[in-house]
Amino acid sequence: MVETAKAVRESVSEYSEIALPNDANPLGTLLGGRVMHLVDLAAAMAAMRHARRPVVTASVDHMNFLNPIRIGQLVLLFSSVNRVFRTSMEVGVKVWVEDLMSGERKHTCSAYLTFVALDPGGARVEIPQVIPETEPERRRYRQAGERREYRLSLRRGSG
Repeated sequence: MVETAKAVRESVSEYSEIALPNDANPLGTLLGGRVMHLVDLAAAMAAMRHARRPVVTASVDHMNFLNPIRIGQLVLLFSSVNRVFRTSMEVGVKVWVEDLMSGERKHTCSAYLTFVALDPGGARVEIPQVIPETEPERRRYRQAGERREYRLSLRRGSG
């Protein structure tokens, strides 16, 4: 039996960490792969918070890196569930970098990830629906449906 629907705000997650030298390239900026790892973690937190069960990453939409993250800067990740599609859900993540000396923040990248919820045996299970309450949440909800149709068309075309 699927739980009652939940508001988007119940899935909202925030994660932050300092960019350290062991995660940087020779230019002193955070490796793109490390940023992608953090995005996956932040998205998984929102997905698990919503589903209240284990989840796995099914797909990641494209990711464009807009501003570099330098060693010593703070990486801030904000995530929430945009929409639920029975056993899968789309999670949006927005990444910011903050210069801790000046307080200046810059948008670094955004991504949409699809997660699937699993039962203890590893089978897909239904996920509670999500209720968008604000206009931005309703917009993201609508757009998530459009993105899903596009992702499904790509899958059909690659078979």
